[in-house]
Amino acid sequence: MRYQELYDTIHKSPFQPFRIRLTDGGRHLVRHPDFAALTRTSILLFISSEDDAIPDRFNQYDLLHVVGIEPVNGSKRKNGAARKKRPPK
Repeated sequence: MRYQELYDTIHKSPFQPFRIRLTDGGRHLVRHPDFAALTRTSILLFISSEDDAIPDRFNQYDLLHVVGIEPVNGSKRKNGAARKKRPPK
């Protein structure tokens, strides 16, 4: 995934929680914009193992392994493109 697509998602105002999808099928929830940091070639995701949402560890992934973004509200986006809804029958 491109740097700019992730940057725009992280810095969207108002912020909307999202999931990062990876090439290995893994998914990571980003609850707050401070829980993700970008470098030129990777993303750092701060992860909480408790319900208090205070991160206690982080994982770093190469941007080449990020294959999509999923808003937490249930609609899905792949490579930053919004999914179109079908009209009711």
